[in-house]
Amino acid sequence: MSENGKRRIRLGMVGGGTGAFIGYVHRIASRLDNDYELVAGAFSSRPEVSRESGKNIGIDPSRTYGSYEEMAKKEAARPDGIEAVSIVTPNNVHAGPAKVFLEAGIHVICDKPLTSTLADARALAAVKPARGAKFLLTHNYTGYPLVRQARELVASGALGKIRVVQVEYPQDWLSLPADPGNKQAAWRTDPKRSGAGGAIGDIGTHAYNLARFVTGLKTAAVSADLQSFVKGRKVDDNVHIMLRFQGGARGMLWASQVAPGNENGLQLRVYGEKAGLSWRQDNPNQMWFTELGKPATLFTRGGAISQPPAASMNVRIPGGHPEGYLEAFATLYSQFADVIRGDGKAYAPLLPSLADGVEGVEFITASIASSKADGKWTKLSDV
Repeated sequence: MSENGKRRIRLGMVGGGTGAFIGYVHRIASRLDNDYELVAGAFSSRPEVSRESGKNIGIDPSRTYGSYEEMAKKEAARPDGIEAVSIVTPNNVHAGPAKVFLEAGIHVICDKPLTSTLADARALAAVKPARGAKFLLTHNYTGYPLVRQARELVASGALGKIRVVQVEYPQDWLSLPADPGNKQAAWRTDPKRSGAGGAIGDIGTHAYNLARFVTGLKTAAVSADLQSFVKGRKVDDNVHIMLRFQGGARGMLWASQVAPGNENGLQLRVYGEKAGLSWRQDNPNQMWFTELGKPATLFTRGGAISQPPAASMNVRIPGGHPEGYLEAFATLYSQFADVIRGDGKAYAPLLPSLADGVEGVEFITASIASSKADGKWTKLSDV
């Protein structure tokens, strides 16, 4: 049992072996609220690396597998087999495992973007999960309390009809040619593993999802300019995109991995007829809200100003003690655990879904097509 008296979910992992940054993050997130117990894994496509990784993590050798296919088959046959699996592989190895585990009746937690191609994304959406298996896409920034509050403010009408959405996600870590020994850079700049999108798939989809999550606006069309500034790079490393939303709102999205001085500068600004708000990921416990003609109000996580219920979900420590990246990841894991256990109905609308993942890949595909057509306005529905 977990510390909150709830049954722990038996968890497996695909990918995330020795030296894998995101696998480590997912393991921490799954443990933070004690809602999961990692009991099995296929931690690498190389069986010897998978075995060594399983040993290092403390997994029973008999439940450390050489392939995800073997893992799905054997775990599904065990009375104490895994109930959920976390997929933390490069983008091109998302679709295969997700399909196999859903069809085995095992819940899937998958890193973003959903897949490396739109065809794979749509094929995965057509899969009929066995035994009601559910899917979570880990767009972790949706787990921040103040992002949830921003969503509530927009939905309540506090901003009035939305007019302008500005979202950006600059980094600088790929400003120079990637070091061949840098595992994280190597697959992210290889279109065979990342897909056709570089920065747009790695961080642009996060920015896009954040804007969609907070505003609830549906995208009509995009006009994109994607660039590869580093000589010889085969995927984009800088993205400028104009967005047209249904209902008349307009947006701008900038994502870059060649912006010196920016470590992880995700930022969202939303402006309506009556008010605006702004939030930054590098200071996630504060959000500015400004009503037209009035002084700006600073909202803080757990502050004195009353917050909508969604903003308080999974706040673990008192105000003034910052929560951040790992906790946001853990919020998704914890709330998905409640969904799996059948008592997370209130959380389900807040958790990024398979449909969100398909839309993310449609966004990538439409933006690449628009850029190739010199910025031609391209509908997501046309790709």
